Amino acid sequence: MTKESLKELKINKPSKEQRQRVKAVWDGIAKPVNGLGQFEGIIAQIGAIAETTEVDISKRAVIVMCADNGVVEEGISHYGYEMTAIIAGELVKGTTSVSRMALRANADVLPVNIGIHQEEEITGLIQRRVAFGTKNFRQEPAMSEEEALKAIEIGIETVRECKERGYSILATGELGMGNTTTSSAMAAALLGCLAEDVTGVGAGLSKEAFVHKHEVIKEALEKYQFQKEETLRTLKTVGGLDIAGLAGVFIGGALYHIPVVIDGVISAVAALTAERLVPGAKEYMIPSHLSKEPAAKKLLEELDLHPVIDASLALGEGTGAVLMFSLLDTVLSVYEGSSTFDDINSSL
Repeated sequence: MTKESLKELKINKPSKEQRQRVKAVWDGIAKPVNGLGQFEGIIAQIGAIAETTEVDISKRAVIVMCADNGVVEEGISHYGYEMTAIIAGELVKGTTSVSRMALRANADVLPVNIGIHQEEEITGLIQRRVAFGTKNFRQEPAMSEEEALKAIEIGIETVRECKERGYSILATGELGMGNTTTSSAMAAALLGCLAEDVTGVGAGLSKEAFVHKHEVIKEALEKYQFQKEETLRTLKTVGGLDIAGLAGVFIGGALYHIPVVIDGVISAVAALTAERLVPGAKEYMIPSHLSKEPAAKKLLEELDLHPVIDASLALGEGTGAVLMFSLLDTVLSVYEGSSTFDDINSSL
C-alpha cells in the first residue's frame, strides 16, 4: 500500500433504506417505540451494513493486534518488552481476560503479531510482523511511513480474510507495553489539545511515573509540531504498529461491510485515525464502552459516537468490545422473538 492508494479508497455508506426497514421491525414489536434506545439504532446499523432485516452476529471474533513500543525505554510503563511476549503466550493458551470473556461470548480470538519485540515467534499467533517493535519516539519517529502503511494494509487484509471465513461482526483489541503513551500522544495531536488533557495513568503508574509519562508526551508534541490534519505523519511519528493495524481493521470493516466494535482508548485512537485517513469508515464502527482514560471521551465525541457502557474499564485486550457482543445478543433476543402489535391485535 502507498499513501496515494490509501487516499484512493472510497467508502460506500450503509443503506438508509435498509436501516429504516430494520427500524420498522423494531417499531412493530409490542413494546414502547425506541424502548431499547441506542441499542435499536445499533441493530439497525448492523442490518444496514449486512443489507438484511434478519440480523445475525453469531459468527464473531476479536482481532488483537500485538506490538511493542520503543518509548517503553523511557520508563513510562510498569513492564518492559518481555511482558508483551509473556501475555501473548497466555493469549494463545486462552488464559487471558479477553480469552475467557470471548469464550463465554462465543467469539473467536484472532491474535496478530504485528510488531512484538521478541524475535522468537510464539506458536499460535497470526504472524504478520512489520518490525520488532517501534523506535523510541522521544528520540526519533516511531516508524517509517512504509511501516505504518504496511501495518494498515495488514489490518485491512485481516478483515478481508475474516469476511471470506464468514464472520459477521468483529471487535478490536490490542496488546503491548507503552501503548497508552502512544495513544495519548496521538490523541493530543489528532484532537489539537494539550498533553495534560488526554494523558492518563495507564496500567496504574505511580505519581512520579505519571508525571514523567506526561513530560515525555509533551516533549514529543513540542518537538514534532503536528497539525491536526497530519494523520499519517502523526501515526508514523508517535503511534504504534498496533494502532496502525487496528486503523486498518476499521478501514477494512468499511470496505468489506463488516461492523467493527471499538474497544477502549487505544482502539478509539485507531478508529479516529481510520476515519481521518478514509472518510466514511466511522459508518461501520460500533462504540462499546467509555474507557477511564481521559482521551476516550474526546475521541468518541470527535467521531460522534456514543458508548453504551460506562464502567471505568481499563483492561484493554478488547475486553470492553467483547462485552458488547453479549449485550447485543440479549437485545437481539427481543428483536427476533418478541410478539408484535399485529400478533396482539389478531388475538383480540
